[in-house]
Amino acid sequence: MGDVKTNAPRIAIPVPHSADPSYAQRSLPQYEAAVRAAGGEPIRIELDQTPAQVREQIERCDAVLLPGSGADVDPANYGAPRHEKTEPADPKRDVVDELLLNDAYMQRKPILGICYGLQSLNVYHSGTLVQHIESAINHSPGRTVSKAHTVMIEPESRLAEIVGAAEAVAVNSSHHQSADAVGDGLRVVARSAEDGVIEALEGTAPEHFVLAVQWHPERSVNEAPEVAESARAIFRAFIEAAKTKHAEMAEESEQHTIHDSSS
Repeated sequence: MGDVKTNAPRIAIPVPHSADPSYAQRSLPQYEAAVRAAGGEPIRIELDQTPAQVREQIERCDAVLLPGSGADVDPANYGAPRHEKTEPADPKRDVVDELLLNDAYMQRKPILGICYGLQSLNVYHSGTLVQHIESAINHSPGRTVSKAHTVMIEPESRLAEIVGAAEAVAVNSSHHQSADAVGDGLRVVARSAEDGVIEALEGTAPEHFVLAVQWHPERSVNEAPEVAESARAIFRAFIEAAKTKHAEMAEESEQHTIHDSSS
């Protein structure tokens, strides 16, 4: 996997959790390392900023990565009563995610959601969540298990093209919630082979890179080859899309400069 260069695409990553610094300090470096290894430059988006400060920071970013979190999306955001096992929400993270997604959709910037990031993306699109997965399959064994279960990937999907597989792929797992009703502009592209839980979504607009997975590829990039390669492929594809966007934005900026200087 490559080194970051000076013209590397800038990837906006919100701090995972505003009220749990230990979680953020433990998890965020893994996302940043995976982005750097694929050729991107991670940009931390702090959650205590004003909306204006966040907007100013993300204007200079080429893509958005929504990471996992110890929080759960507030059920009120999708019109559901709170389940007893639903974790407290993180309103500061929710605000920043919305600002990031607003900008990404307005500017057609690539989006990668991971775990909580998938759930946040789905609710942003007016989807709903399963607040606590009731299954014989353990979907939350944590970071110590590199192959928790398998997912079945839709053959005609961006994800299948990325990982080069239309069959079962082994993934880790660290979640107790999942997408339920799928939001507008999204489609299901992977499910758990064992119980059918939704494991990946992608955008329906073919020209816009929007992908979200329920597992944690950032934890797998340095694991055994059978899990590392698909994880690395996801980050490579995301960063390649961000590079394309970076080039587009640079060209637009240059054209504006030329136009302004000739006026």
